[in-house]
Amino acid sequence: MNTYLDWHERARGLSPEGRAFIDGNYVGAVSGATFDCVSPIDGRVIAQVASTDAADVDLAVTAARRAFERGSWARQPPRERKRVLLRFAELLLEHRDELALLETLDMGKPISDSLAVDIPSSARCIAWYAEAIDKIYDQVAPTGYDALALITREPIGVVAAIVPWNFPLIMAAWKIGPALAAGNSFILKPSEKSPLTAIRVAELAARAGIPDGVFNVLPGFGHTAGQALALHMDVDCIAFTGSTRTGKLMLEYSGRSNMKRVWLECGGKSPNIILADCADLDRAAAAAASAIFFNQGEMCSAGSRLIVEAPVRDEVLEKVVAAARSLLPGDPLDPATRLGAIVDAVQLDTVMGYIDAGKDEGARLLTGGNRARRDSGGCYVEPTVFSGVAPGMKIAREEIFGPVLAAISVNDADEAVRVGNSVIYGLAAAVWTRDLTRAHRMARALRSGMVYVNCYDADDITVPFGGFKQSGTGRDKSLHAFDKYTELKTTWIDLS
Repeated sequence: MNTYLDWHERARGLSPEGRAFIDGNYVGAVSGATFDCVSPIDGRVIAQVASTDAADVDLAVTAARRAFERGSWARQPPRERKRVLLRFAELLLEHRDELALLETLDMGKPISDSLAVDIPSSARCIAWYAEAIDKIYDQVAPTGYDALALITREPIGVVAAIVPWNFPLIMAAWKIGPALAAGNSFILKPSEKSPLTAIRVAELAARAGIPDGVFNVLPGFGHTAGQALALHMDVDCIAFTGSTRTGKLMLEYSGRSNMKRVWLECGGKSPNIILADCADLDRAAAAAASAIFFNQGEMCSAGSRLIVEAPVRDEVLEKVVAAARSLLPGDPLDPATRLGAIVDAVQLDTVMGYIDAGKDEGARLLTGGNRARRDSGGCYVEPTVFSGVAPGMKIAREEIFGPVLAAISVNDADEAVRVGNSVIYGLAAAVWTRDLTRAHRMARALRSGMVYVNCYDADDITVPFGGFKQSGTGRDKSLHAFDKYTELKTTWIDLS
């Protein structure tokens, strides 16, 4: 295991690639424009990154379309695509330390999380979809005797994925895996706040054997590169993870262009419901703290609303506050650190603004609420817990994307469900109860794409990830993800 000093030494010797990757080559932006990639750890500039725009998008889309029509990837036998993607996954693991360091420097998460979670999970995702390639069968419809109707899946064509900054490589892998496994050409637009791992893995994909033009990476800003991709007439599909506000723009851009398929994984304000009959309040409280403070609370599925039945409210909050106070922000390059930096100064200001709003609206601040490690030059905030939160308060309705927990007291399970369903989002939810019947009934009643019972954020690549309402459309992970990147074709053969 590398030490604190080892990681700092590696960081000093790092020279990350910042150019776009188009048609098998690293290239600067057509305009020559770049932007500073700034680490939230200490404010240092890590790299100069190509600021791509519509001209670069045209080049990448042309390369992707040419590769798709040529069939250098789309028409390869499934076993060959499988072999290449498995090699790609192996290369991610071989470069695990380098990629983990880039992830931590870029967005501020603890190096221990990057090593243990982000890179292995990304590699596992790519490998899982590689293994699925030759295990998905087409269908024959049950027609009459004088006809044969074949139902086949075909790759959709050119897929553009726009991914966020909170889990840069994992969010990319969730889209890269099924899109490439299905035979599509792929263009990845990482967040301008965390582009470095996406840029680096492009070369690893090429080394694995993915043909030129099939995998492209366009760093840049949403209003330039992202918008140009979403409006492009030769992009067949946009897979977007990010804010609900931007997700709505993706739908608008589709309507203004070619009606491209749009798949959205957007915001969340997930309720974590602890009932009085919970069998283990210590475990529930520890999970509640992890649900909001892991990854600095920068998770769309974070359990940001803790809804507690009144008889156990004080006991639960006491335990959650104790857990929060044990999680002081530290140097993300220290393997002992469990809570890292907020991704940048803009997001830090957003989080602090919500903390001020909570105070102004009358919520009770139990712990936290302040910036931390000011002398580091980075972006840090204390884990923050509010109690006495009313469902209509801003901190109970809006996604904060930071380590801020809003605790809401309820009188019974029915009220808990009503409060849980009272926001525009429906990504995740949790119920803690020893009553199995109640758990099933509440899980059915909660309007969320994922409901955890006596746990939070349980995860496996085999289960779909996505939400109801304004949390988005479609699902990442599992075999259901193939629905996003394929078209169904019916071939009717008259046998009469």
